[in-house]
Amino acid sequence: MTLRQIADATKLSVRALEALERNDITRLPGGIYSRGLVRAYAEQIGADPEETIQAFIARFPDASVTSGSPYVDEEVNTDPPSQLTRRAVIAAAILIPIALIYGLSMLARQAGW
Repeated sequence: MTLRQIADATKLSVRALEALERNDITRLPGGIYSRGLVRAYAEQIGADPEETIQAFIARFPDASVTSGSPYVDEEVNTDPPSQLTRRAVIAAAILIPIALIYGLSMLARQAGW
């Protein structure tokens, strides 16, 4: 079976399938999408999809592959509280001035300025 035939049957790109065959995960979409690609490929070549996905994750334990996988134990929130606080402060620092500028522009329009 050619990659073109697999691509036509699965609606996956030949480029993604070539990357998969080269073990070039940097060219794969990541997370559940990479695992879906592996599953579809395995089904087309007659391999067991679940075993193939588990082997894929074992070969590439990188977070870009394992993210959201039922085969990998992950913590729900890996950011420390200080990181979450920092993100909230940054978001507020961006959103508050935008809201103020918007509010003032609406007041100016109503006042006819």
